[in-house]
Amino acid sequence: QVQLVESGGGWMQAGGSLRLSCAASRRTFGTYAIGWFRQAPWKEREFVAAIGWSGSTTNYPNPVKGRFTISRDNAKNTVYLQMNSLKPEDTAVYYCAAEIRRSGDTWSAGSWGQGTQVTVSS
Repeated sequence: QVQLVESGGGWMQAGGSLRLSCAASRRTFGTYAIGWFRQAPWKEREFVAAIGWSGSTTNYPNPVKGRFTISRDNAKNTVYLQMNSLKPEDTAVYYCAAEIRRSGDTWSAGSWGQGTQVTVSS
């Protein structure tokens, strides 16, 4: 398993920006596809963004497409999530995950971080 530590969450007004970071403990981090997910109170966890091991492929669901950007720096064992034009409905705990796999609409992962809270006020 890979140990993942998220940071960068906090409070922001609607329309603002935040950048989340996910730091990994293993040097083989660069071989994993990485994803960001979020879970709001009383809601199921949902997919936010994914990036392939090289960084050349990314994937976003419609609610965040055009506002969020995922990137990675394998030399630093870190993945980022740049979130722009934030909306109150983006409020959630954000998790990064390593070794992600998709089967239809279902995502699974080998490792999860502890999460970081993002709160967007209107």
